[in-house]
Amino acid sequence: MAIVELADLPKSAPLVGLDLGEKTIGVAVSDATQSIASPLDLIRKTKFTDDAKALFKLMETRRAAGIVIGLPVNMDGSEGPRCQSARAFGRNLLRLRDDLAIAFWDERMSSMAVNRMLISEADMTRARRADVVDKAAAAWILQGALDRRREP
Repeated sequence: MAIVELADLPKSAPLVGLDLGEKTIGVAVSDATQSIASPLDLIRKTKFTDDAKALFKLMETRRAAGIVIGLPVNMDGSEGPRCQSARAFGRNLLRLRDDLAIAFWDERMSSMAVNRMLISEADMTRARRADVVDKAAAAWILQGALDRRREP
């Protein structure tokens, strides 16, 4: 398929959300009705093709039909090098699998919000948070996109 708008993602299958970090990729998945996003896994970055294979395997096991990639927009709304990197990641995925529908979602503050939640509500240590924050941020990103798709 292609890079699409949120509204153009498949509507009757799970979606995958990605939080692209420097060393890891947080992965979340929605239910088939696209109501709830849940943290799924953490891919430790190695080579792009290996990372993509791991992602595609996760997608196949969950029968996911589309991807929402977190776009790290600057606080002033501009796009910097990290946004360019996220967009390149999406284009590179499409080079490996042209049947994907990929959309981007503004992820500003997602990691900060997740860290705050894990500290205050779950009382998690810093070491334990490091293992959880990226996939929880992916769920935060995906949930935001799912909620937006339901708005009239």
